[in-house]
Amino acid sequence: MRHAGLIAGAAAAALVAAGAITYAVAGDDGGGRTPSAESADAGFARDMAVHHQQAVEMSYVVRDRTKDEEVRRLAYDIAQTQANQRGMMLGWLGLWGLPKVSSEPPMTWMDMGGMASGKDGALMPGMATNSEMKKLGELSGKQAEVFYLQLMTDHHKGGVHMAEGCVARCQVGVEKRLAQGMVEAQQSEISLMADMLKERGATPRS
Repeated sequence: MRHAGLIAGAAAAALVAAGAITYAVAGDDGGGRTPSAESADAGFARDMAVHHQQAVEMSYVVRDRTKDEEVRRLAYDIAQTQANQRGMMLGWLGLWGLPKVSSEPPMTWMDMGGMASGKDGALMPGMATNSEMKKLGELSGKQAEVFYLQLMTDHHKGGVHMAEGCVARCQVGVEKRLAQGMVEAQQSEISLMADMLKERGATPRS
């Protein structure tokens, strides 16, 4: 039950914060200036939207592969929170009149455009490969739970790194605050998932 409370509390806090800042971003703390297409604000919004989409996909896959309520609840909360945040970030790009895709490699806004090769679908650090996504969809029960928790731990570590980059580089105040909230929430979930893996006789991959 401790895990359930932590999961529900973190998800509720993230959704409340997300709802409060969805449209406040326009002109926030920036004197009305619109970020450029090459800015950290735009780059983070574009890249994290892609990063979040995979987390949503992984979470819905595992919900179909296990009956464990603790894992299903965590997966549902991650999917709901990250889908909401993804919608906000794409919405901000629309408000700013900026493209939702870029010709530059992912992570260019962090001076890390060559960090991930995109091989087998892993476009950014922490993202699962196409092969790993396929494997997750083929596992069931405890094996699916462990693999999901390992994949999501890696995913969150990559997400935390990106969010920390926005905290340091983004100029729009409300986006920086969202990024800081992501850091705190995902670090908490990394700790939670380590406990869940231990309960299943497993450990994070890295």
